[in-house]
Amino acid sequence: MKSLLSSLRTFACAALMAPAILWAQVPQPPEIAARNYMLVDVTAGQVLATKDIDAPVEQASLTKLMTGYLVFDALRAKKITLEQRLPVSERAWKMPGSRMFIDPKMQVPVDDLLKGMIVQSGNDATVALAEGVGGTVENFVRLMNEQAKALGMTNTAYKNPEGLTEPGHTTTARDLATLATRLMQDFPEYMHYYSTKQYRYEGTPASNSNNRNMLLFRDPSVDGLKTGHTTAAGYCLVATSKREFPNVGQRRLLSIVLGAASENARANESQKLLNWGYTAFDSVKLFDAGQAAATPAVWKGTQSTLKIGRPEAIVITVPSGSAGKVTTEIVRKDPLVAPFTKGQAIGTLKVKLGEQQVAEVPLVALEDVAQAGIFGRAWDAIRLWIK
Repeated sequence: MKSLLSSLRTFACAALMAPAILWAQVPQPPEIAARNYMLVDVTAGQVLATKDIDAPVEQASLTKLMTGYLVFDALRAKKITLEQRLPVSERAWKMPGSRMFIDPKMQVPVDDLLKGMIVQSGNDATVALAEGVGGTVENFVRLMNEQAKALGMTNTAYKNPEGLTEPGHTTTARDLATLATRLMQDFPEYMHYYSTKQYRYEGTPASNSNNRNMLLFRDPSVDGLKTGHTTAAGYCLVATSKREFPNVGQRRLLSIVLGAASENARANESQKLLNWGYTAFDSVKLFDAGQAAATPAVWKGTQSTLKIGRPEAIVITVPSGSAGKVTTEIVRKDPLVAPFTKGQAIGTLKVKLGEQQVAEVPLVALEDVAQAGIFGRAWDAIRLWIK
């Protein structure tokens, strides 16, 4: 299972780190009033549109995506629990900017602190979580940078867990897309926090109870993720949406909009980008989940063939109306000599639109094939030699 998950994550991250496809005969993205933006088809693992995605930008409260990642990881590892009450330090209480309005007299459950950090964008809740997971804020920041490196976020540096302006606390649109994609893939059981529209902790003021992600209130297909704002960063939004399409099922897009002029503008520009992605491109399901993309011959094994494909459906995205021009080619080593383990990398499915390659999907073994006995191996050795 570990090798299978690793394969999935490598595929997703490789797609984000690759340059965007220069689509032929496709409408250009709409004018987006933001300094940087990126649109990713998460279902297909393809980048659809970009602008200055490797330029360093101030992170603002988008920092809290990484804080959330580490808290969810600690929950899964049972280092903390959702019911566990964490103390509120003087440091957390005195945090400036957006707050959950907690104080040192309180012991707050992790579940509520997560809502305070995600829905209210509370810097106080964020510091309380950082201290609860890392022991100290400084140690938690070290963990943040280690995790960024592990995820392949090569142009990101963290100086704090909440996102207040600090020299060197920067990221890029590409790295944010990597983080957001991995957050959704690695911790689906916690993604409901990001679609929560309103929250306040009992006994605190109601002045900060609405989620700042306006798209949650405007578009029922939007279910996350996080807003951010400082004077230097401008107004930022990492938004994700899922919509159902015939013959494909759920299709998820992720938009990164950075440096917009206002709270309303970041919502409008994100909506514009998401809507364009859904209308300018079609999704094509090439193979169902677990369906063999090929069944090549196997040598020296307990069976003569091996099913290769993906455990999830193989879906690609192409410009609207061009699905009929899609062709595929499988590249793999030959001969295939047993044994093989389910999830083992076997080859690559290359997808072309006309002469243009639009996707490259790793293929894995969909089943185990054990090594044959001594006589079977000897017979196949002779056949390979003759071949």
